[in-house]
Amino acid sequence: MPSIFTRIAEREIPGYFVAESEDFFAILDINPLQKGHTLVVPKMEVDYIFNLPDELLGNYFQFSKRVAKAIENVVACDRIGVAVVGLEVPHAHIHLIPINNIDDMNFSRPKLSVDKDELRQIAEDISAKFI
Repeated sequence: MPSIFTRIAEREIPGYFVAESEDFFAILDINPLQKGHTLVVPKMEVDYIFNLPDELLGNYFQFSKRVAKAIENVVACDRIGVAVVGLEVPHAHIHLIPINNIDDMNFSRPKLSVDKDELRQIAEDISAKFI
C-alpha cells in the first residue's frame, strides 16, 4: 500500500509543494512546529533514510540544502533546523524547520494552526526562491 507521501507525490492527496525534482519533492508540513516547516521526501518509497542507495542519499541532502536556502529567503529565522525522526510515517523524510532557538524544534510542543491560504502563500514564496 502506498504511503501518504507517495499518494501526495502522485497528486492523489493535495500538498503544498515548494520544490520537486525527478527523485524528491518538498512540501509544507500542514501541522508545523514553525511557519515554513517543510518536509523533504524521496519519491522512492523507503521507510528508513539510511536504506536509500548511497548516490540517492547524497543527492537527497543536496536537494534539501537548496530547499533550506529557499526557506531562509522567505521565513525570518536564524537557521534552518534539520531533523530525521522516521517514526511517524513509514516513508523517509527530512524536516526542515525555521528556528531561532533550540526549543523551536521541540516535537512535543503543540503544532501551529496555519490556514490554507497562508500555507499556499508560504509555499508559493518558497517555491519562487528555490534554485
